[in-house]
Amino acid sequence: MTESSPKATRPRFAPGYGISREAEGRLDWDWAAERLFVARSYWICTAREDGSPHAAPVWGLWLDDAVVFATSPQSRKGRNIARDPRVAVHLESGDEVVILEGRVEPMELDDRIADAYEAKYEFRPDVSGGSEGWYRLRPAVAYAWLEAD
Repeated sequence: MTESSPKATRPRFAPGYGISREAEGRLDWDWAAERLFVARSYWICTAREDGSPHAAPVWGLWLDDAVVFATSPQSRKGRNIARDPRVAVHLESGDEVVILEGRVEPMELDDRIADAYEAKYEFRPDVSGGSEGWYRLRPAVAYAWLEAD
């Protein structure tokens, strides 16, 4: 666990779910970060102008305690983010759950990110093509649990 690791607490479920209030058995941040690092796809959840939800998967990276991803500024996600940068990001598994919430920010695509992207997906983004459409989410809130528990 690093200095920037979120504080672990129990989720607030109704008593019938059987969630212990004790610290024992809580997942640590390293567990969630590992799943974020190896994930192939990240679901980006944004809100349309009328407030209705929009979710779509993207390729991305867990790098420097942030989810890094790209989407066209003209896409539904891109237009939603430009208007309201608040997002939720979650992984595909409903059994090993990781959900992040926060504000995305535009970022610069550089060789380090392109190298990591190429190592993960065998596809290298064109660094010379500019950085439009590259974003980073440093989560303000994170949720993680095992469904089997």
